[in-house]
Order: sequence, then structure tokens, then C-alpha cells
Amino acid sequence: MQNSLMSKLIRSLKIALAALLAIVLAQELGLQYPTTAGIITVLSIQSTKLETLKTAGKRALAFLCALMLAGACYGLMGYTVWAFGSYLFLFILLCLVMRWQEAIAMDSVLVSHFLGQERFFPQLGNEALLFVVGAGFGILVNLHLRSRREQFTEFSDRVDVQIKEILGDMALWLVQEDKSGYGEHGFDLLNNALQQAEDCAVANYGNAPFSRDTYELDYVRMRQQQAVILRAVYDNIRGITYLPRQAEQVAQLLRLIRQEYHRYNNVEGLLARMRELLADMQTQPLPQSREEFEARAVLFYILKQMEELLEVKKQFIRARQSE
Repeated sequence: MQNSLMSKLIRSLKIALAALLAIVLAQELGLQYPTTAGIITVLSIQSTKLETLKTAGKRALAFLCALMLAGACYGLMGYTVWAFGSYLFLFILLCLVMRWQEAIAMDSVLVSHFLGQERFFPQLGNEALLFVVGAGFGILVNLHLRSRREQFTEFSDRVDVQIKEILGDMALWLVQEDKSGYGEHGFDLLNNALQQAEDCAVANYGNAPFSRDTYELDYVRMRQQQAVILRAVYDNIRGITYLPRQAEQVAQLLRLIRQEYHRYNNVEGLLARMRELLADMQTQPLPQSREEFEARAVLFYILKQMEELLEVKKQFIRARQSE
């Protein structure tokens, strides 16, 4: 909580300082409406470097379009409220079509200065410089954003720890006939951890716009796929009331997966052990009752689900090794 508050305080200070510097520079350049440069700085700052650069490009193009529309409207209708209203209608329509909504307020403030000064071309340089100064400081602030690699490691470790806890609970509850106390709390914690890791991975990727390394994003997706599979296994375990002797074999395998569960395990050994158990179960004597048949069928399906879970990790490791 303290780290989060400190991060917000630092970010707020950076934004305020950048806006102040933009205003000071605009004043030093002798520009009219210098505070507009500070507002443009604030509006130009995004959450990541990549988003900032993309937004800056869109806003620059939108600004050029705004100037052309304003020049046409003021030229045809004079420097009147009706001319400015016509400009607003056309520019807002254009921004909605082109998905430039974030540029509407910024560019319209600049265009309103033409109305106040009742001139266009003599005022054009002033507005262009206000845009450049404001957007420039906004970009500079975001260039100081750094990837939080250590934080992602912390979040992803939480994901892995929570998955290990879920596997341990599965091994424990699988061999219990009464599963009324087997709840979903572990999955709530896992989903929260996955969301934190995903948010951090997305932010890190956005703050490294010239890097194509998607390891963190791919890692989170892999764990999300495994979380979906684990939830399905949980539902199947909850449905088992009759316990054939094969239940203990499956529980032992779950304990082994939990024991060897870490980010660098290529799961080859676990897959081999999984397939040995699947083959062994297929050669065991047939069930003697309907209850045993249904329970063994569910256990066999759980093993196939766990095999899928391990295959997801194997494919992730293989994809990273081939890069």
C-alpha cells in the first residue's frame, strides 16, 4: 500500500512539474495563452511509453485536421460563434469516425484562440508552438517511465505459489469422501494474483515500445490457461464421493506436480510419469460396481486434464526456446 501511494505521489509530482515547465517555456517564448501548454502536457501523459507515442501521433494528425477545418470555417463565416460551432460539429464528427476522441478538447481549446484574437494566419505559429511545447513535455515525462521487471517477478511468484497451494488442496481433498469444506477461496486469490501480474506485464510491455519481448505477457497467458484447467479439475474433484484405490494414485501425482512446480521446469519428467499412470490405470481390473466405474472415469478424466495442464507449460517452454 505504501509503495503504491509513493508511486502515485511521484507520478503526480512529475506531471505537475512537467506542466509547470511547459507553461514557463511558453512564457519565455512569448506565446499567448501559455497556461494552455501546461494543460496540453497533462492531457498528453498516458500510462505507458507506447501509449504516449501512439497518442501523440494521433493528436498531431488531429491537430492538423483541426487547423484546416478552423481555417475553412473562420474563412467562410468570419470570426463568430457560429463559425466556431461549425468547426466543433465537423471536428467532433471527424474525431468520432477516426477514434481521436482524446484530441477533441485539446485541439478545440487551441482553435478557440483564433476566435478570441479574430485572426488566423498571424496566430497560427502561436498555437502550433503551444501544441509542440505541451505535447513535448508530456512525452518527456513518459520517457522516464521504467519497466517494473522486479515487480512482475514478485507478482508472478505469487501466482505460482497460489497454484501450488491449489494443487496441494486438490491432493488433500481428492481422497476425502466428505468434500463439503472444499471451497473456492484459493481460486479467488489466484485470480487476483493473475490480474496483478497481467496489469504489470501490460505496463512493462507498453514502457518498452522498441522491444518485442513478450515473455511476461506470454507467461501470464500460460498461467491463465492453467488456471482454467485447474478450475475444471476442482469441479470434478468436488463431484467424487466414492473413492476407489486409484484415487490415492492420482493424489500422489498431484503432490508430485506440486513439488516440482516452478517456472523453469520443462515438465518432461512429469508428463512421462503422467502417461505411465494413465497406461497403468487402463490395464487394471475392471470396476466391480457402477459407483466405482463412475469414480474411475472421473479420475481418468482428471488425469487427462492434468496432462493438458502440463502440455500448456511444455508448449510455453518450447516456444521460448525456439526464439
